Amino acid sequence: MPGPTELERNLRAAGLRVTRPRLAVLDAVHAHPHLDTEALIAAARTRLDAISHQAVYDVLRVLTDTGLVRRIQPQGSAARYEARVGDNHHHLVCRDCGAIVDVDCAVGEAPCLTPSDHAGFTVDEAEVVFWGRCPGCTAA
Repeated sequence: MPGPTELERNLRAAGLRVTRPRLAVLDAVHAHPHLDTEALIAAARTRLDAISHQAVYDVLRVLTDTGLVRRIQPQGSAARYEARVGDNHHHLVCRDCGAIVDVDCAVGEAPCLTPSDHAGFTVDEAEVVFWGRCPGCTAA
């Protein structure tokens, strides 16, 4: 997990000013991948107690727009956020508890899958969600 200096460097490299709300939210996303917005608000408040709901929403939008954070939204789930970006990885989602786990690219390099008909598109990424039951839910 990156420290405060690296988080500041990442913000500056993305052309963003370093602010306490941005640092708190970015740190929370790094510390707790795949949380939804409400859980990230609580996590960010452990770092900066005065941060508002709206500030977290605004920061998440900016971090997503600049590519520092990735937004995922498996079917039937609230949007989730992660700091693992730029590597075209996929996700495993538990049908019972909703746990999400990262999975490396299915085959080779990005996009790692080729559509049967690319309809003239230049494909550079594939987003795959694998569904099943996590070990804890399977055991239960």
